[in-house]
Amino acid sequence: MIFFDGGMGTMLQRYGLSTGDCPDYYNITHPDIVQRIYKEYADAGSNYITTNTFGTSPIKLADYDLADKVEAICEAAVRNVRTACGNRVKIAGDMGPTGKFLSPLGDLSFDETCENYYRLAKALANAGADSLIIETIIDIQEMKAALIAAKTACDLPVICQMTYAEDGRTITGTDPKAAVILLDAMGADVIGANCSVGPEKLLEAAKQMVPYTNKPIIIQPNAGMPVLENGETHFPLTPKDFGSWAPEFAKAGVSFLGGCCGTTPDHIREEVLALSDVTISPKEKIPPFTALTSRTQTVFIGDDYAPVKIGERINPTGRKKMREDLKAGSFTSVKKEALAEVDAGADILDVNMGVPGVDQVALMETAISQLSMLCPVPFSIDSTDPKVLEKALKLYPGRPLINSANAENEERLDAMLHLAKTYGAALLLLPIEKGNLPETAEERVRIIRYLEEKALAAGLRKEDLLLDPLVLTVGSGDRGASETLRTIKLYKKEFGFPCVMGTSNVSFGLPCRPRINAAFLTMALACGMNAPIVNPLDQGVKDAFTNAKLLLGFDKGALHFIQEAQDAPAAAATALPVQDLPPLAQVKAAVKQGEKEEAASAVKRAIEAGLSSEEIIQSGLTATMTEIGDGYGAGKVFLPQVMMSAEAMQSAFKVIKEMLPEAATAAKGTLILGTVQGDIHDLGKNIVSALLENSGYRVIDLGKDVAPEAFLSAIEEHHADLVGLCSLMTTTLPELEKTVSLVKEKCPAVSILTGGAVVTKDYAASIGADAYCKDGIAAIKEADRMMEK
Repeated sequence: MIFFDGGMGTMLQRYGLSTGDCPDYYNITHPDIVQRIYKEYADAGSNYITTNTFGTSPIKLADYDLADKVEAICEAAVRNVRTACGNRVKIAGDMGPTGKFLSPLGDLSFDETCENYYRLAKALANAGADSLIIETIIDIQEMKAALIAAKTACDLPVICQMTYAEDGRTITGTDPKAAVILLDAMGADVIGANCSVGPEKLLEAAKQMVPYTNKPIIIQPNAGMPVLENGETHFPLTPKDFGSWAPEFAKAGVSFLGGCCGTTPDHIREEVLALSDVTISPKEKIPPFTALTSRTQTVFIGDDYAPVKIGERINPTGRKKMREDLKAGSFTSVKKEALAEVDAGADILDVNMGVPGVDQVALMETAISQLSMLCPVPFSIDSTDPKVLEKALKLYPGRPLINSANAENEERLDAMLHLAKTYGAALLLLPIEKGNLPETAEERVRIIRYLEEKALAAGLRKEDLLLDPLVLTVGSGDRGASETLRTIKLYKKEFGFPCVMGTSNVSFGLPCRPRINAAFLTMALACGMNAPIVNPLDQGVKDAFTNAKLLLGFDKGALHFIQEAQDAPAAAATALPVQDLPPLAQVKAAVKQGEKEEAASAVKRAIEAGLSSEEIIQSGLTATMTEIGDGYGAGKVFLPQVMMSAEAMQSAFKVIKEMLPEAATAAKGTLILGTVQGDIHDLGKNIVSALLENSGYRVIDLGKDVAPEAFLSAIEEHHADLVGLCSLMTTTLPELEKTVSLVKEKCPAVSILTGGAVVTKDYAASIGADAYCKDGIAAIKEADRMMEK
């Protein structure tokens, strides 16, 4: 076992760090304190010391007007480790979160994020760090950007640690399995988790990661969740309690162990002691597998797994309405098709924005931004243009499939291989070469062999590659279909890689296409096809998949087959297009699916049908958001979907205000919101602000580091009904209490909502707050409850 250190912030506070001070700047202003902490951790048994640079990126240092000090702080931080510990430890250059969300969840672009982390990574490498550690990241998109920046800046090993909440997912919905699969594919050297929760929860996270990577796993838990006792916050796990978890982590296959918030050198010492007499078995090697991920889901593809459906309908080729919509800048039809495909059982969505005469980079940017928020399944990005692909790969929050690369153009092929490697995407290889559309299976194998060699030379792994057998229409030759089936069999013999094919190509130019497609699909699945690209709405395709899963042994006890047979008559009888639903049901469906444009149109139709604003708001909008909130609380709906639904609800409110101004001009209430004095974190507060505003409240957002008197002044100026107070740091809890006390004294009629990472329900009650809100959905519910009173 290799040991890292523990909480730097915890120790700095112990040695005098004041609320509002920049911890990173202590490397320069108080090197003696920083060196003392480093030495204490090394003496406790830490093999790696993490530099005191958690917030040293330009974006974070800007909060202290220190953005020009990145290099100076990094140099001082590394120098302090060497001064305190000599060469007995390795140095991990720390790279913490920006505190902002990337687009489309937030305003920070992928490129801006890369630039931010590149500067920090370069500075740490130049200062002499032995490795880089990207830690406490809550969104997989930010981790992608940070990892790419780190690998671009230097050749040092990179450690990646996500942060998971009580439900075992990041705040944006990614679980440890999906994260480790993507980060491994992108080339992270060590992968793991830190902060947020105590050892028990992170042990579960470790167990989810270990089976899906051969990379070492690192875990650095908090010393439990902070609690309030006698007016002070502390972390509940004693060093001995904390250390007692070390053998469990070793048994689970963890290779690197340390601590995070609330841990001290004594906690690390107990970890070391707990493993001093423990024999650690070497981790078993994981056999290769192929998987795609979205922000929230993982789909495995291969002969050991049931075949999966790739939906083909997000493609303007041959589809006049979709093509016209995209040319006009409307993505309504694209979103409807995507949701319909997911509802019909598509495991993966193929996204193609090939509209002639239109900026396809811009089209793909919008499509990926909106669909990745709306649809939970992984994507296949369908383009051979490297510029279109790179834009999509930057925005996509997971590990997609690139569809597809061929040997027609060497420069383009090299670019696509580089993109797949950089962004951790899987790559579909298509057996076409310049001037040759191969007709025989042997020719196709020859071309694939060449493409495989190129891919492996570019750094891709075998598990990154999937093969297309090249489906040619039977209308142009008698042997087209049979040769494709023979190609699938030969691929399996020669390569063993998963196979993907555009099924409907076989029937092009013929009548009764669905019948031909379903028959061909059945034959292909029997030959070893793993992931056909199909129309999942076609009943023949659905039946072929259901039958194949049963007959190929992937439907134990025929449970899925029986369920499908029982559900089919009822589904056929009740299935209605959204536009044929009653007006209020249309409103609810649009909000639930996060369709802003459709929500506005549905509300307009509901008003024209004679529904009152009260009925639309209460029975339509509010009821739907309540349902979404319940799903969020149950872990069935995730933050991106919540944000999309909230935006759809806001667009619905705008229509009500325009068409029924006398009934809808008043907001639910006015709420003052801010992060308390001394706390410069505002990510969670920004989410709460957006959700409350989109649900009908007038929100006055005061930002971060807000003095009690500023809250009071805003309450009086805006005649507020509610005030929301956020605290993310244990050191600012006294400021939270002070603010609550002042508001209660001066404005007793105003209800107070509190929340934040370190706030608990008991603590909120103990300081006199009216409500504790664990997240933005809870804030809406509590605000609504208070306004009803």
